[in-house]
Amino acid sequence: MSTATIQNPPPMPVLRDSFIELTARERARALLDAGTFRELLGPFDRIESPWLPLQGIVCQADDGAVIARGTIDGQPAVVAAIESAFQGGSIGEVSGSKIAAALELALRDCERGKIVRPVVLFETGGVRLQEANLGLAVIAEMQAAIVALRRYVPVVGVIAGMVGCFGGMSLAAGLCSYLIATKQGRLGMNGPEVIEQEAGIEELDSSDRRRVWQMIGGEQRAATGLADALVDDDTHAVQAAVRDVFARGVPAAHRTEQVAEYLERLARIDPANVTPETMRDVFKANEAATPRKEQ
Repeated sequence: MSTATIQNPPPMPVLRDSFIELTARERARALLDAGTFRELLGPFDRIESPWLPLQGIVCQADDGAVIARGTIDGQPAVVAAIESAFQGGSIGEVSGSKIAAALELALRDCERGKIVRPVVLFETGGVRLQEANLGLAVIAEMQAAIVALRRYVPVVGVIAGMVGCFGGMSLAAGLCSYLIATKQGRLGMNGPEVIEQEAGIEELDSSDRRRVWQMIGGEQRAATGLADALVDDDTHAVQAAVRDVFARGVPAAHRTEQVAEYLERLARIDPANVTPETMRDVFKANEAATPRKEQ
């Protein structure tokens, strides 16, 4: 009895380590050099929201925000990761204060000549409605810290999915020196459900997932230059992208400093013919890399 041999066996499938499926704590740990993860104000410190129990909502001991210190490529770093599984990643007084304070401490180190690399992992629908005014206040503090920090070091944001990044936190993301996104990620000021609720289904059908991702998905945001790197949902790919953008240095001009250029692009848009394709035509990513300042 002869044994048949397979001359050209089919290639083995490439197994990916999903970044999206990780918890906020696991994501923060994954981006830091092995063995350097150290959490600040973790669950055992029990810094909880004082407002949620008043409305019958069970708290989470870290309020849905993980702050970790460690190193990235041997350089001091701080990672702020938002947990989408708690209140949709919404920002309240405690979670927002943790992120703002972490950025402010990094700023203080940078001002003293000790550069700390800041990374924010956005996974949030924006401000927590139960703590609206307090949440808005701390988001403003985050934004101020990002603007101050980016004079010294690139501030890197990551939008992986599936919640995306909306509301006031989308403005914080827009202030980052670099944004990294997956195809599953989304970025916008208002979420699809909010647009449909306020403007009607004729304006946007939030159940049309294909249309939603065509408009505000990670691939579209990268194609229109509002994200700087598009990566697969793979932990190693995200790690590499974060290290790559830090290696680029501080941009010579951040997106938020290019007001005249963006106003000129907006003037070229026909409001009667706004499609994903026309947006790419007007807001296409620069073909050449933007010049960088030395750190």
